This record gives sequence, C-alpha cells and structure tokens, in this order.
Amino acid sequence: MSPTLPSPFITGLRCLRCGTLYDLHDAPYVCPHHANTGSDLGTLDAEYDYARVAAAMPPAAIHADPDRSIGRYWALLPIGDRRSLPPLAVGNTPLTHAPRLGRPLGLSRLFLKDDGRNPSASFKDRASAIAVAQAQEQGREIVATASTGNAAAALAAQSAAAGQANVIFVPKSAPQAKIAQLLAYGSTVLAIDGSYDQAFDLCVAACAEFGWYNRNTGYNPYMTEGKKTVAFEIAEQLAALDQPAASGFVAPDALFVSVGDGCIIGGVHKGFRDLLSLGWIQRMPRIYGVQSVRSAALYHAWREGRKIPRPVEATTRADSISVNAPRDPVKALNAVRRSDGAFIAVEDDAILEAILPLARLGAVFAEPAGAAAYAGLQQAVKSELVAPDETIVVINTGSGLKDVNAVIQATGGVTVIEPTLDAVRAAVS
Repeated sequence: MSPTLPSPFITGLRCLRCGTLYDLHDAPYVCPHHANTGSDLGTLDAEYDYARVAAAMPPAAIHADPDRSIGRYWALLPIGDRRSLPPLAVGNTPLTHAPRLGRPLGLSRLFLKDDGRNPSASFKDRASAIAVAQAQEQGREIVATASTGNAAAALAAQSAAAGQANVIFVPKSAPQAKIAQLLAYGSTVLAIDGSYDQAFDLCVAACAEFGWYNRNTGYNPYMTEGKKTVAFEIAEQLAALDQPAASGFVAPDALFVSVGDGCIIGGVHKGFRDLLSLGWIQRMPRIYGVQSVRSAALYHAWREGRKIPRPVEATTRADSISVNAPRDPVKALNAVRRSDGAFIAVEDDAILEAILPLARLGAVFAEPAGAAAYAGLQQAVKSELVAPDETIVVINTGSGLKDVNAVIQATGGVTVIEPTLDAVRAAVS
C-alpha cells in the first residue's frame, strides 16, 4: 500500500479476520485471504508500540500543545510527519454539557460532541486529513473516494487546502448541498447512476487501475486512525470540563453514535482502546451504535450473532448512514461486542423528530444521521440501557446544513404573514 513508513510507532497491520500480520513496507489495503467484496473484507488494523508512544508523547505534552487540531496526537496517527497534515485544521470540536436536553430523559450528565463544527461540517474531516497527508507523503497524484456526501466534502476541502488533486464518486441521489461543496472546492465529481455501494466498488477498481490513493471507508485501514481522534478529544475534554484525572483523560460511561458503514464507531472504539492500552483511562465506555430500521444490516448481524452482515436494501431518509453492505463491519461489531454496548435500530420518523430537541435544548444543529444518535439514546432510556447518573456522550456526526430539506420537514417550515403589526401580534400570541 505504501512505499514509505506511515509512522515509526506502528509495528504492523493485522487482519482482524484471520490474524495475518503485515509489514508496513508491503501492506495491502485489505487482507487478500478474503473475498474482499461487499461486507466480506479482510479488515486490517494498525498496531502500535505503546511504550514508545508514551515516551515520545506523554499526556502533559498533548495538553500543553498549542496546536489544538488532531495533529497534537501525532504519535498515534499513521503519518510520518505531522507537518504533512493539510493546513485546514481538523478536530477540537466542542463537547458541551446538555442538562436541558438530558432532563426530559432523566439524565443529569449528558454531553454532546458536535463534529458538525469541523471544517467541512462533518466528522469525516478526521479521516480525510489523514488520507491527504498520506497521499502527499507517498507522492500520489490523485486521491479518490466514494461517498454519500460527507466523506466526499471532507476530502474535497482537505485536498483544496493542500493542493491535492482528487476524484470523488457519489450516487446521483446525494443531496445537492453536499455536491455543491465538492464542485466549489474543485474536485472531479463523478455521479454514478446507481447506489452508494456501486459507487464504492467502482472507486476501488479505479484506484487499483490508475494507482490512485484509495481513501474509501472500511477499505483503507488508516481511516479508522483518523476517526479515532474523536475519542481522544472526548476523554481529554471530559477531564477538563467535569472529571479531573491524573492523565488528563477520562472515559464516559456510555457513548452513542450513528452507524452506516461502521468506520466511525470502529474508530471510536480504537481510540478508547489506545487510551486504555496506554493506561491513560481506567475503563472502556459502553458503545452504542444507532442505525435506521431502513438501513440496519449491522443491527441485524449483531442480533443474529453474525460476523459478517447480510446486505439490505437501504431506504433511510438519513442519507449519510444509508448503506446496503457495510464496508467496516468487523470493527463496528467488535466495538459494540467488546465494550458491552449494543446496536439500536430506530424509525426514520424518530430520527427526524430528534433534530428539534437537539437544536432547541442542546444547541446542536444536526443532519438526520447525527440526530439518529440522540434518537438511539431516547430508545436506550426506555429500554433501561443507561442509568440516570451515568456520564453519557452523544456524537453529532454532521451539520444540519448538510440536509436542510430534512430540517424543514421536521419543523414544518415558516409562518408567512402580512406586513402589519396586527399580523405579528396574531402570529406570536
């Protein structure tokens, strides 16, 4: 995969399916001992020398680093030099206590992590920054990805900041607001007359054919390494805001995040595993993955005890988590099973309804995929999966500006009045 070493702290890439360990000098994107189609991928995971990481990057150095982007976690990132990261800073998104949002659910310690505040307005900036850095370190002419919108916008923005050429494959059903971002940043956009899964397969084939850097979620193991930085930030911010710890890191009791391909939830788990392996946190939080019932391949795999999910016909309104065949199922299922969490499936109506309390009581403007995490928490409370006094974090993965039509549907639109004070009085009374 790479002619250069991505990090002196990574000891190898291990297949999570069969255990094969690959040397960094000749590691593939996926383990070739598996079919590597649909969800049946030989998923690789980067392994670190944690003793060397701790010696080179102690917690005090992280907390004192004036760079508040993901670059401050440099020894746990798959890059040769932190200066390779694009100049468009990613991360350090706000974590806020949301007592008004938690009160109707009987939760006193609810926190919101708003990754809609990243440069391209979604969580996916975390992985795309790594992709562009690696592409530039490897001297790749083009970096490519397939996306329903957010990963594409993130790659477009990070590429524009670094002067990196990129090609993006999207299903033609992707929201126009998301496609507009890509075109504005100067990306080559190929809208596929088909599904996201077909766009993904075509992108993988094109990368292999033309020698492009492959940024695809689930296929490129290093994207998990970018996404895990949200766990570092949550633990660091919780310690600073609420629960002081000697290391300056503390884990919540439970965490809720929406799930499509499974790479984000896999990244969240990897981040907390890193912190636990370093001895910087004392426990693993329970991780809850939330899917729409209209795109619930991983939920069904978890319920059925399967290692690889069966494909579904996804029809959810939450386009960012609309996936027929999840591409990172092993990491996603491990995240839930090994943290004593659960997958939760919610109706699309519940997802859309969750947009308003998030905004009005939590001051977080979420797209449907982001609101799904809060809808999952609502269901978890009803099912008594969480306790009232637990520290709970909900991650919003994308801004509501990504899908304003969904927001309008949730709010019912505006009130139109005549230009008179009597009309104002009648409207607000």
